[in-house]
Amino acid sequence: MVRVKRGKIANKKREKLLRYTKGFKWGRKSKERLAKEALLHAWSHAFEGRKLKKRDFRRLWQTKIKAAVNQEGLKYNEFMNLLKKENININRKVLAQLAEFYPEIFNQIVKTVK
Repeated sequence: MVRVKRGKIANKKREKLLRYTKGFKWGRKSKERLAKEALLHAWSHAFEGRKLKKRDFRRLWQTKIKAAVNQEGLKYNEFMNLLKKENININRKVLAQLAEFYPEIFNQIVKTVK
């Protein structure tokens, strides 16, 4: 039988796969079968992590707003309810930044809401 050499496309595909596993431990960085399995898990965790990141940041913003609002003698849920009633459309991210870095401006918002 004639010796068959694998084509360029197969090699490129393999190299591309192994490029993604740079930094992995043991055979997962160098062996095609193990690398493929490792990437399946890594990419699924990365997808989930992108969703969890949004959840974590929202929780952090709520905590920062709550801490600032408690100093003014309000509860977080009361404050958010008053904001909606006054039609003040500022998202939680901006409110948290104001509470952390510009407390005087945040206090003015709280006073207008009260």
